[in-house]
Amino acid sequence: MKPVVTEKAVMMVELQNILTFETTKNKTKVQIKKEVEEIFNVKVKKIRTLVRANKKYAYVKLKKEFPAIDIATKLGLM
Repeated sequence: MKPVVTEKAVMMVELQNILTFETTKNKTKVQIKKEVEEIFNVKVKKIRTLVRANKKYAYVKLKKEFPAIDIATKLGLM
């Protein structure tokens, strides 16, 4: 799983508390949620996925008490 750094992804971090990751096509939402919660020590509210051009993207919305901008700063996205 690797973070996506685009203008849209950065706007989603700032405005909607959503992190965007590129992941393997065979990962389920449950597996993605577990991985994000373990790696970053946060709680996930919701996950949306998108498959485009043979790649799978996961949009991970964090609960309000866990600001996505903190995680993005640690990853060097901001």
